[in-house]
Amino acid sequence: MTFTVATANLKIEVPTSRNLGSGFPGQTVSGQLGTVTVIDERAAADATWTASVVSTQFDTGTDQETEVIPPNLVNYWSGPATATSGNGTFVPGQPTRADRVSLERPRTAFSKTSGSGNNSASWNPTLEITIPQHAVGGLYSGTVTHSVA
Repeated sequence: MTFTVATANLKIEVPTSRNLGSGFPGQTVSGQLGTVTVIDERAAADATWTASVVSTQFDTGTDQETEVIPPNLVNYWSGPATATSGNGTFVPGQPTRADRVSLERPRTAFSKTSGSGNNSASWNPTLEITIPQHAVGGLYSGTVTHSVA
């Protein structure tokens, strides 16, 4: 007699949209993005993973210098885990505001550095965007992308 332990995928679930409110040139807008969750159903002997985050520029739909906020002015911190399941060590990329990082290049948002079997981790990251002094009024939008491998 034999049987198979089924496996599935490693995936990440993220909020679809957030409004961080408004601010004047020279100010900072910030807010939590909502719960990000990594779900690891690979049933692996070495069930480690790293979730990454990166941002595009925020703009009004044009590429005019006064209507663009570059990603180096977009700061992120993961905060601690809000929930975990499975065994192993779960590590926040930036546990506190003091650890925040700019998102002009991919950064580690969260990771699992040891353990086996199915697992999951959730966190509610904060985004902080500095509005340049030269920015003009308007609705700015951009994309913050989380991925896991």
